[in-house]
Amino acid sequence: MIPTRRTTAAAATAVVLASVGGLLTAVAVPASAATTCTSPGYKRQLFANTTFKGTPKKTDCDSAIDQSWSGAPASGLPKDGFGVRWTVTRDFGSGGPFTLTASGTDGVRVHLDGIRKINLWSDTTGSRSKSLNVTMPGGRHTLRVDYVNWTGAAKVKVGYAPRTDATVDKVEPLAPAGFAATYTDATQQAKLSWRKNAEMDLARYRVYRRVAGTTGWQILSSPGTTVTSYTDTPPATGETYEYLLRAFDKAGNHSADTATASVTSLAVTTPTGFTVTGTDTGIAVGWDAVPGAVSYRVARYSGDPGKSWQTTATSLNDTGVTRSTRNTYHVAAVDASGRVTAYTTARTARRLVAAPTIGQAFPRASAVTVTWDADWKSGGSYTGFRVYRAEGTSTDWTEVTDRCGWYERELADGSDQLLCTDWSAVARTAYRYTVSGFDSSGNEGLRSSEVTATTGTDGQAPAAPTTVTATAEDWGTTVSWSQVADADLYRYTVWRGTTVDGACTDTEKLGYTAVTATTYQDVDVADGENLCYVVRPVDFAENVGAGTTADVTEHDLRPTVETPAGATHAASASLSSSGSVQVSGWSPAGTEEYERFRAARWNPLTATFDALPDSDHEPLHDENVPTGTSLWYQVVGVREDGTTSLPVLVSVAVPPSS
Repeated sequence: MIPTRRTTAAAATAVVLASVGGLLTAVAVPASAATTCTSPGYKRQLFANTTFKGTPKKTDCDSAIDQSWSGAPASGLPKDGFGVRWTVTRDFGSGGPFTLTASGTDGVRVHLDGIRKINLWSDTTGSRSKSLNVTMPGGRHTLRVDYVNWTGAAKVKVGYAPRTDATVDKVEPLAPAGFAATYTDATQQAKLSWRKNAEMDLARYRVYRRVAGTTGWQILSSPGTTVTSYTDTPPATGETYEYLLRAFDKAGNHSADTATASVTSLAVTTPTGFTVTGTDTGIAVGWDAVPGAVSYRVARYSGDPGKSWQTTATSLNDTGVTRSTRNTYHVAAVDASGRVTAYTTARTARRLVAAPTIGQAFPRASAVTVTWDADWKSGGSYTGFRVYRAEGTSTDWTEVTDRCGWYERELADGSDQLLCTDWSAVARTAYRYTVSGFDSSGNEGLRSSEVTATTGTDGQAPAAPTTVTATAEDWGTTVSWSQVADADLYRYTVWRGTTVDGACTDTEKLGYTAVTATTYQDVDVADGENLCYVVRPVDFAENVGAGTTADVTEHDLRPTVETPAGATHAASASLSSSGSVQVSGWSPAGTEEYERFRAARWNPLTATFDALPDSDHEPLHDENVPTGTSLWYQVVGVREDGTTSLPVLVSVAVPPSS
């Protein structure tokens, strides 16, 4: 028992605890001459008699009937022969099966709407109890409990509770009252509200939604018994959404549906103005803002590995793509509910190929060689390059790619260099050049920086190699030299002559090598000559550097058996691509014809010529020949009668196999 404070009309309020569904809550009780208690709290009256006659000695509020007194229950009351009356009027909602319980000493009576339901009315020293199942009608009803103590200790306990077993309780809760819905465009939210049900066995509510005109209801939430509102964010499709509410009790019974409440959502649509553009740093994707969209979903779904983004911006730059690869994108708007609109029509773009790194421009008499670097093999983004030229300070650029034909070469340091010689240039003219790359679809990237050159101004020949050496081999001569560091080095040329009295005479150009080479193999049959070799570097302007000379005496591997002179036919020996030697013989025009030819190879170990297998076919094949040496053959013609001609001596150099 919680006693009330004695008050006057000037007092404000008193707070007591009330039992709501088994829970204790604070109940504000106005303090006045006539005490009022807020339901479901009890109004309690204490009498100084057992007949409840006259004016109560005390009136207050009680949250529950569960009391025990060993003396007077309040000041001004006797310890024996007093009475206590509790009353409460409350809304039971739809009603249903309840259990009334009472226990105590002496007299206890329980009345429902004035009808006695429990009667334990006698003077006792021991406690008694009784339970009674009743059907509580729906709506508001009054419970009254009378208790008297004649003598001795006083004890009383009375309660009521719904029966929630599904086999017993078949009464549905009432449909929640005051159900309404409002929609706010700014938040894209629908606010639902209702009044709390009065049923004591209420378990929960359930909120449903559907698109107007459809039949399927979607369960949105099952809020608890103390909740009287719910906020929903329906898809922002511009459609009308309908809501309804049901109440459920602990036995699983649910109420009838409330009347539907409807809202019309904001329409969040697919973005417009969608663009996809290749840039140097990636692919720029952009679109127009969509009213009501809280974010956007962008997807790259073909080309490089798929990827998606969620962003509140209206653009992004996809830097994670490979240059020149076709990548396809689309975008959708996302509303506040998380709904994704339909995607835009897909668009495709390629990241631009990188601008080449320009090197130098090297002038010739009436041409210019332009060099640049670009990783066009490993990345695979370049299909080709375009070279542009402007004269002097002009901004009028002309493409000259088709006049030079770009190509690649390897430099001495192992790096690659791309270059193009503009043969359409005019002598004694200043030019500027820039280079761009393009991909397999012809999409051109950014242009490089510029380089300048004036034709006819390069008269400086490259420096000669610091050292040149010539090493005699059994198969010929290996010529080696030191690298030349000139940036405009175009190639090396190798010359061979004869050393006579210490001078290199009768030189002839054997060939040329790339700038990466520092050796040259002169495959010349070793016959003991005194030779000299000269290496001369050449630049893009065809300036030839001073030569550096090296002398060498060849090994002499000629047969020690002399071949007689006077043969009337010719012969030759050559090294085939398979590594065998082909020996041929023939009769010059106007001379005796031979039926076939035979050949024998010089064997330096036995100092004899070893015959090759006879054959009716030309040329004769000498298989499995030794490598890294010079081979000598005697070739004779065979007549129809089997006689042979004088031999012809021929030779071939066989370098080491690579």
